[in-house]
Order: sequence, then structure tokens, then C-alpha cells
Amino acid sequence: MSSSLYQQHCEPCMLGSRPMSAEQSNLLLTSVPRWKKITVDGVEQLRREFHFKDFKQALDFTLKIGLLAEREGHHPTLLTEWGKVTVNWWTHKAGGLHNNDFVMAAKSDLIANKATEK
Repeated sequence: MSSSLYQQHCEPCMLGSRPMSAEQSNLLLTSVPRWKKITVDGVEQLRREFHFKDFKQALDFTLKIGLLAEREGHHPTLLTEWGKVTVNWWTHKAGGLHNNDFVMAAKSDLIANKATEK
């Protein structure tokens, strides 16, 4: 994981911003290797499943991602299940991937690493 990504903060996007090129996103994807690019309804997104020992740990992680999203002003799709949380990041205003999504993916990884250290 690139330390520079998780140390960054989300930058405000303007309505009508364009998603990054496949070349740019593929390069940044190497910094968050557990994430994969997917397409949902024609929109490219980042997705990762995080696994936990029970529902409480999964819910705690979901809350931490939610608090991070509020601080950064960038919100994911979160699916919380027993022992698993699926997180999707993408930039609505750009209609696809933006640097902010990779920043948030790296921050999500950092939160997950701290959660599993306990």
C-alpha cells in the first residue's frame, strides 16, 4: 500500500468532472493490490471484501468507514454481513474512478489492518 495515498485527503470534485483513464487507474491500482476494478451499471468502481470473525467486528469496521467517509466528504457503498463487509468506492460526480477513490481505498485498508491487530 502506498503510504502517500493514505496520507492524502479527498479533493472536492466539480459536477461534470471526468473519470480517470484506464492507464491512470491501473497504475494506482498497484498501490491498493487487494482492491479490484469492477463495473456496475456502466460505472467503474473499486471493490474489496473485508473479512472478520463475527458480525460485531464487521459492524465496527462499517462504522469506522462511515466516520472516515464523513470526515473526507466521500461516501462508498457498504454492505455489512455476518463476518464480511463489502466496500465500493467511486466518484459520482465523475461517473467513475478518481484519485479520491484510491485515497479512500488505502485509508480503508489502514482501518482494516488496525482492526485485525487487536
